[in-house]
Amino acid sequence: MRKSIVLALGLLAALGASAHDWPSKPVRFIVPYPPGGGTDVIARIVQQPLSEAFGQPIVIENRGGAGGVVGTEVAAKSAPDGYTFLFTLSSHTINPVLYKVNFDVERDFIPVSLIVSVPQLIAAYPGASIHTMHELVAMAKAQPGMLHFASVGNGTPSHIAGELLKLRTGIDIVHVPYKGGGPAVADTLGGQVALLMVTMPAAISHVRSGKLRALAVTTQRRNPGAPDIPTVAEALQIPDYEVDSWYAMFAPAKTPAAIVTRMQKEIARVIQLPDVKHKLAEQGGDTVGSTSEELDKVVKGELRKWGELIRDANIKVE
Repeated sequence: MRKSIVLALGLLAALGASAHDWPSKPVRFIVPYPPGGGTDVIARIVQQPLSEAFGQPIVIENRGGAGGVVGTEVAAKSAPDGYTFLFTLSSHTINPVLYKVNFDVERDFIPVSLIVSVPQLIAAYPGASIHTMHELVAMAKAQPGMLHFASVGNGTPSHIAGELLKLRTGIDIVHVPYKGGGPAVADTLGGQVALLMVTMPAAISHVRSGKLRALAVTTQRRNPGAPDIPTVAEALQIPDYEVDSWYAMFAPAKTPAAIVTRMQKEIARVIQLPDVKHKLAEQGGDTVGSTSEELDKVVKGELRKWGELIRDANIKVE
């Protein structure tokens, strides 16, 4: 008994020391999508200021595949030592409903912070004769099954945005899942697909340069970073249409609480720095910097919300 108590006290002391000294080496952010997508863009905006705050390099490791499932599983199985974090999209609460996954988003992760909220952007290849959401719906009804829309992948918010549009308007458009925002944007720029549904950071620069035509955003309100782009709800008079995406950070379960708290506080501080906040706003981001408890409530709520929608719309992965 005495030996067990001594060992337990020793373990607690070691954890306390590691939390106090942390970080003493580079910290890894696993981004479960390829380079160039919205998640990657947002992660790289906060990468440098967080690195400066901690005095250690932040290494971004892109692990794309299966709409974020592959990288998320890698993060779930990583050592809970404070040197690996998952930097992900709100598909974190959609994938468990669509896929048979080898992790539990509530059991295997500790919420750190909801960092920024962004809309999905619905855009068209300029060569397609689609200038508005009304034209999109009209064309889809005239030619059922002929229009294709690219998404970041099965189970992602961009996939859900397209399926919800189909459900609310009765149109038949074909989902083309990609392995991230970068590849989806590239094929739309090249005209391989006519429509694109993707988080705003992945495509807004191409809209501003005229290489893509913005049709709508999927939030209830217009985005401050692109106020000229209408919402789906107002463009099509569908009051209950909304797909609001977010980027957030999670830690593997059992990561020391002191480390999680320090990371959360630094995120909340860094995203309010004028330069960082400006860069996030340029990408359509509304900075949040939530507490761990607030993010936990979001996760639980969205697991229920998306589960109901996916069942009602009978959404399946291809």
